[in-house]
Amino acid sequence: MKIDGSCQCGHIKYEAEIDETHVGICHCSDCQAFSGSAFRVSAPGPADKFTLLAGTPKTYIKTAESGGKRAQNFCPECGTHLYTTAADPAEATVNRYRVGTIRQRKDLTPSLQIWRRSAMPWAQDISGIPSREKQ
Repeated sequence: MKIDGSCQCGHIKYEAEIDETHVGICHCSDCQAFSGSAFRVSAPGPADKFTLLAGTPKTYIKTAESGGKRAQNFCPECGTHLYTTAADPAEATVNRYRVGTIRQRKDLTPSLQIWRRSAMPWAQDISGIPSREKQ
């Protein structure tokens, strides 16, 4: 699926192709810290189908519990996390795009959850929590 996206302030803009059938929710403690929330939602896509249209992301290399290294790419202006890729750009085969930055995000339904051992128990069914259409 062809997508386009940007950070919150619009400094970074991109186009990519993703596999919309493998959108995933990650509950790991790293994703909780990076997102400032209970989990992060991402979609995979081939690294060679990514085009940066505007701006230059800042990159942070994170070493995972497994020892693997991933480049976390985010906007240097507003801090929005955009995508991850291999720490060595020459080895990049798959990027994982943060669904919140994808303009077509309403069309992307997660099909898998990972790192459930770190999941916040309250985030599993929020349908019973009182809600409002606006703040």
